[in-house]
Amino acid sequence: MKCPFCGHTDNKVVDSRVSKDASVIRRRRQCLECDQRFTTYERVEELETYVIKKDGTREVFDRGKVKKGIMLALQKRPVSVNVVEEFLDNLESGFQEQNRREIPASEVGEAVINWLRKIDDVAYVRFASVYREFRDVKEFMSELERIVSNNKESAAD
Repeated sequence: MKCPFCGHTDNKVVDSRVSKDASVIRRRRQCLECDQRFTTYERVEELETYVIKKDGTREVFDRGKVKKGIMLALQKRPVSVNVVEEFLDNLESGFQEQNRREIPASEVGEAVINWLRKIDDVAYVRFASVYREFRDVKEFMSELERIVSNNKESAAD
């Protein structure tokens, strides 16, 4: 393992911890050259999952890209990064468990939008406005009215 500070390859593991679901091992390492500490994560390398985009092209599923979109929608909202990471873990493990190697981008987008709808209305509207490509204010307003009406029904229950 190469030290991110000095580039030296000799280091020692000073602490190892297994994640709650035992899918990741977190290791604290210390460089034997510069004494800096850094963290590495080990996870089982799984077969790549491809996303089929609207135009029919395929690209490797990029967790970081999905996370970036979610984090933009959640900007200044009271939802922790840990909750996002847990959702992404569940999303990825769901693909793996189903042994699916190709997933339509629309399915990934719908999974995100359905999850956001449950956890934060504002983030949901932000994400939906980009994902659903609202063409005008009317479409946007009708979605907002639907949310308000659903919230009123939930409050009455």
